[in-house]
Amino acid sequence: MASRKLALTLLNIVGFQTVWFACVAGAGRGLLWPGLLACAVFAAIVLTLGGKRREDLRALALILPIGIAIDSAFAASGWLAYALPWPWVHAAPVWIVALWIGFILTINHSLDFLRGRPWLAALFGLIGGPVAYAASANVLGAVSFGVAPMLALSAVALAWALVLPLAHALIRTPASKSVPEAT
Repeated sequence: MASRKLALTLLNIVGFQTVWFACVAGAGRGLLWPGLLACAVFAAIVLTLGGKRREDLRALALILPIGIAIDSAFAASGWLAYALPWPWVHAAPVWIVALWIGFILTINHSLDFLRGRPWLAALFGLIGGPVAYAASANVLGAVSFGVAPMLALSAVALAWALVLPLAHALIRTPASKSVPEAT
């Protein structure tokens, strides 16, 4: 059982990193299809083999609108400009939405160790968010900054330091709470 859980966790990590690279590198080269295909395959695998289909669908429903709002706010403000900004330049592009779907499908799996540890989740977001955006900008050309890079990356760090603990809080379903039966 433990080896199956470890294998699924490693598959989740590798799968999301594949989605990230396909989305970001694809967008940097003007291609949507690599990221969308990688996201669809990853989502199908996680939802089929991950063993937490209901929890994952709930997480997608709760967190995806927040993620789209965050990246749309960055785009609308001009602080970040996304390559391949389809369908609209002032909103999160479809490849960013695919990234959010992939990321959300890690929360109940490879990022489950952050559950119940909001400070660690905040630290993880504070560091991981800007590193991912900086790599997207500096290495793969999928993002550019409309303000000083340090200012934009500080805003990204703050957003991710808030969103990661919030994501875990939103999807938390305490085992001790049960719905009373109607009599």
